[in-house]
Amino acid sequence: MSRIGKKPITIPAGIEVTVNGTLISVKKGNNVSNVETHGRVGVEIANGQVVLTKIGETKESAAFWGTYRALTANAINGLHEGFTKTLEINGVGYKAAVKGDVLELILGYSHPINFEIQKGLEISVEKNIITVKGADKQQVGQAAAIIRGFRKPEPYKGKGVKYTDEKIIRKAGKTAKK
Repeated sequence: MSRIGKKPITIPAGIEVTVNGTLISVKKGNNVSNVETHGRVGVEIANGQVVLTKIGETKESAAFWGTYRALTANAINGLHEGFTKTLEINGVGYKAAVKGDVLELILGYSHPINFEIQKGLEISVEKNIITVKGADKQQVGQAAAIIRGFRKPEPYKGKGVKYTDEKIIRKAGKTAKK
């Protein structure tokens, strides 16, 4: 039984939510976020809240119920507050800079890495901290994961790109025999 699906989603001021068949549209100003339910859950908007209901009593319908509730809540929260991921660059000579719509990373390779900033994302660099912001939680997380994947942190010195809240477990280096 989904406990997440039971919770109604409160619609904040300034956010407009509409249901058109199986499509839930969340709008704020010019920004629109859509969640396609494929007819797997029922959707109602009442008293400033979005309420999703199960269709059927199978485990699969309960799973879809919770999933689409979470996706709808993320769409509303993304347009209301937005999502942020921060990454930290550690290493001698490792740098990052935003040049137009490209994030240029110098991570110890023989060439700089150019990451094209997608539409809907905002990337900023301050010293060795990269901040990825956007309204789509999946897009923000994917972009941060791709940037981290260019040079994953290594366990001996911790050099590389890591999330700011990530802990790198350090290994002991080689020891000389006496």
